Amino acid sequence: MAAAARPVRSIPFASSSTSLLISSSRALPPAFRSSGVASSSPAASSMRRQLLLGVGAPAVAALAASAPPALLQDGAATLLTTAGAYALVRAFDALTERRLIEQNLSRKIVHVLSGVLFMSSWPLFSNSTQARFFAAIVPFLNCIRLLIYGLRLYTDEALVKSVTREGKPEELLRGPLYYVIVLLVSVLVFWRESPIGIVSLSMMSGGDGFADIVGRRYGSLKLPFNKKKSWIGSFSMFISGFLLSALMMFYFSGLGYFRVSWELGIGKLALVAFAATVVECIPVTDVVDDNISVPFAAMFVAFLLFGYTSH
Repeated sequence: MAAAARPVRSIPFASSSTSLLISSSRALPPAFRSSGVASSSPAASSMRRQLLLGVGAPAVAALAASAPPALLQDGAATLLTTAGAYALVRAFDALTERRLIEQNLSRKIVHVLSGVLFMSSWPLFSNSTQARFFAAIVPFLNCIRLLIYGLRLYTDEALVKSVTREGKPEELLRGPLYYVIVLLVSVLVFWRESPIGIVSLSMMSGGDGFADIVGRRYGSLKLPFNKKKSWIGSFSMFISGFLLSALMMFYFSGLGYFRVSWELGIGKLALVAFAATVVECIPVTDVVDDNISVPFAAMFVAFLLFGYTSH
C-alpha cells in the first residue's frame, strides 16, 4: 500500500489544468484528495492505475471531454472518409480480380467516384480553420500509398490492376498520383468556400472519367487532329463535366458555403467545361497527363470567371 501513496510525477506535455496526467492534487478525483483509508483503498488504487495508464472508461471520458467538439468532428470525418476511400478501391480491386468488371472500366469508375465522394464528404468536417487540413489527410495518405506501391517497396497487384492502364506498378506514379495531388491542392488551396476547386475536381473526375468510358465504347469517329480522342468522348466530357460541376455547386451553395447567381453561373460553367474539354482534346497526353492539364485548365478559367469566391 505504500506504493499507492507515492506521489505522481508530472508529464512534460500535460501543462494545462484539464490534462489527464498532472501532479497537482486539485485535478485528481475526490477519492485521491481525501486522506486515510479512502486514498489507499483498493478501489481508489485501481482508479488511479486506470487514469495513469490511460485505459478504462474514466480515461476515455476525460479525453473526450477535454477535446474541442470541432477536433472530434474533424477526426471522425477524417476516419470515415479515409475508410470510405479505401473501401471504394478495395471493392473494385475485388471485382477486377474476379473478372466481374474489366480493368479499364474499373479504373475509370474509381476515377469518377473518388473525386465525387471526396468532395461530397467535405460538409462532414467542422467550420474550424483546421478542418481543411484534416480533410487533406485523406489524399495525403493515398499519395503515400501510391508511392509505396509505385516504387515497388511493397506489392499490391489488385490495386495496380484496378487503377492502372497496363497493370504496371510504375503507372501508379503517373496518372493516379497526379489525381490525388490535385485532390490535395484543391482541398488546401480552395476548400469548400470557393467554386474553383469544386469545378476543377468535377471536370477531372466526372468529365475526363466519362469521356474515357464513353469514348472507348462508342468512339469510332476520331477527332481529325487527335486520333486518340473521339467526338463522342469529347462531347461526353463536356456534358458530364458541366452537369457534375453544376450539381456540386448546387450542393455546396445550398449548404451555404458560397452564393451563386445561376443566371450567370450556368454560362460560366459551360465556358469552364468547354475550356477543359478543348485542353483534353489537345494531343499532348505524352507530355502532360490529363489529370494535370484538365483540372488546372479548369482552375484557371474558373478563377477568371468566378473569382476566388462566387457571388
